[in-house]
Amino acid sequence: MLSWTVKQPVDGIVVAPNERLPWPQTVALGIQHVVAMFGATVLGPLLMGFDPNVAVLMSGVGTLIFFAAVGGKVPSYLGSSFAFISVVVAATGYAGQGANANIAMALGGIVICGALYALIGLAVMATGAGWVERLMPPVVTGAVVAVIGLNLAAVPIKNMAPTSFDSWMQAVTFTAIALVAVFTRGMTRRLLVLVGLILATIAYAALTNGLGWGKPMSGALIAGAAWFGAPAFVTPVFDARAIVLIAPVALILVAENLGHLKAVGAMTGQGMERYIGRAFLGDGVATMVAGGVGGTGVTTYAENIGVMAATRIYSTALFVVAGLFAILLGFSPKFGALIHTIPLPVMGGVSIVVFGLIAIAGAKIWVDNKVDFTDSRNLIVAAITLVIGTGDFTLKFGDFAMGGIGTATFGAIILNAVLGMGRR
Repeated sequence: MLSWTVKQPVDGIVVAPNERLPWPQTVALGIQHVVAMFGATVLGPLLMGFDPNVAVLMSGVGTLIFFAAVGGKVPSYLGSSFAFISVVVAATGYAGQGANANIAMALGGIVICGALYALIGLAVMATGAGWVERLMPPVVTGAVVAVIGLNLAAVPIKNMAPTSFDSWMQAVTFTAIALVAVFTRGMTRRLLVLVGLILATIAYAALTNGLGWGKPMSGALIAGAAWFGAPAFVTPVFDARAIVLIAPVALILVAENLGHLKAVGAMTGQGMERYIGRAFLGDGVATMVAGGVGGTGVTTYAENIGVMAATRIYSTALFVVAGLFAILLGFSPKFGALIHTIPLPVMGGVSIVVFGLIAIAGAKIWVDNKVDFTDSRNLIVAAITLVIGTGDFTLKFGDFAMGGIGTATFGAIILNAVLGMGRR
């Protein structure tokens, strides 16, 4: 049975994966990880026409599956993967508003994608991760992780601030989080995302409901929602065209997961290489389970890695708490109503901070692995990857469209291999 060494909360303390703070602080920090993930985990299904409550529920289930697969040794949260958005939209013809009428077709593709991902994990467990790491050295994984944050940057800035007032509220939000991060101590600093979100929401309510400067907050949706109720589960349908479009996303998930493991290993000072195959397997099984009931494909979440980077608390106990709490929230329509009540620009400000931390985590991989940018190959691979990923460079193959994260991932792998030909 897994156990954690208890450490007392002291300013500046670093808590390793096999350690934890006392349970009250651990629970609070676990809830913060749910807050950190749910902006993207909810936004992802909304962009694909999926039920956000199912996505949150399955993010919790997936996190616990991942925890079991890696033996509780890797601190990580699994949430909705944005790599699925473009292929799901292409496969289902989703118009962008309301429920996706063809969600069952997408789910079949997601299940097969998860199965392919799990098979890659089994192959790595059988043969070792050397071939994966040769395909994806630190210059590649660092660039891919950085691109994930940079590619998502337009989401809060372009889509989550429709008015000038909303843009100012985003600024208030990320400033609040920054002030908490720099000028507070103890648990307040460690809960910087949650505390900053609460402060910004209070400020938003004061300016809108109090002074009438913007769209006021309303509690009617929360008041009318039940505390407990099952979300809308959906059974997958296995359509060949949808499978062909969606299944290749497994390779993007491999690159994401590998980059995240490198980032976690760099932050904790504990090599995570021996868990690569088990991490792929856990993520793949979690994606299959999620797709089997109506959830989005899942991936290890850089948002939560960003929170760990800011708090320096790497305890895997946090993710058990977070997973259980997400499951509880998934069965609460009131939580779904609460999600829709948090002001959009406040969530946008939180996303700006978290996506920025993702990009920095990618750069940290380069620094920690001493990537040599005087080497022309490393320089070109990183340069091209960052620009095509950030600019959302898209390639189309018939009905299949590969967006920025995909083109950056495959581009980095292929460029690194081609430019490295002839080298030892």
